[in-house]
Amino acid sequence: MSSYRTVVVGTDGSAPSLRAVSRAAEVAAAASARLVIVCAYYPTDPKELERAADQLGDEAFQVMGSAPAQDTVQTASDTAREAGAGEVETVVSVGEPVSVLVEAADKHSADLLVVGSRGLNTLKGRILGSVPSEVSRRADCDVLVVRTSR
Repeated sequence: MSSYRTVVVGTDGSAPSLRAVSRAAEVAAAASARLVIVCAYYPTDPKELERAADQLGDEAFQVMGSAPAQDTVQTASDTAREAGAGEVETVVSVGEPVSVLVEAADKHSADLLVVGSRGLNTLKGRILGSVPSEVSRRADCDVLVVRTSR
């Protein structure tokens, strides 16, 4: 079994995504790997804000603008450290989750990209396509999909 040096995990601040962060932290700790926590967000430009609100409904506040995203990665960082991660970095980036996660994995030379099986808007995810399946298709590294629906 190969050892991971860099693990990237995505979070949207939801409880399911924080379970994925915990699992990623456990893997990173076991491999003495660096953990990079990533949160994608929509800018607060009025047109983009409206588009995001249309797509995300009541959960839009969690991923719109950099301030909520910074809070999200801080909470995720605390969660990761509690789960045993040593070296933790955080990244917030404008864009849709799949592209942001894949780009972060490439930029940080990730050996493993971790995503939760469910996050915000699971019904919309089923209609529009899921983050885990799209990440699995596009990533150049191993992908771990953590079952977060329990």
